[in-house]
Amino acid sequence: MPRGNPSPKLAITVEPEVHERILAAAARDKVSVSAWMTRAARESLQRRAGLAAIAEWEKQHGSLTQEEMEEARRKVRAQLRTSRTLRRPA
Repeated sequence: MPRGNPSPKLAITVEPEVHERILAAAARDKVSVSAWMTRAARESLQRRAGLAAIAEWEKQHGSLTQEEMEEARRKVRAQLRTSRTLRRPA
């Protein structure tokens, strides 16, 4: 009998090419397919929430300027560089 709060299961159908790429990505990341899919879904949901937040902000304050967008891109690139550096195995 399961204890605690067991994770729900999903049955999904994907195109063969997508299936192969998921298996390869999970193997490359050294995680299970379930863990890889959960992370991919979580990242997609976070991206959607971020885009919704930006849309709401723009509705209240107006569209972001090109300068604001370029500054945001610079910050994201810097964060990605830092993130990749921290994740590299020693």
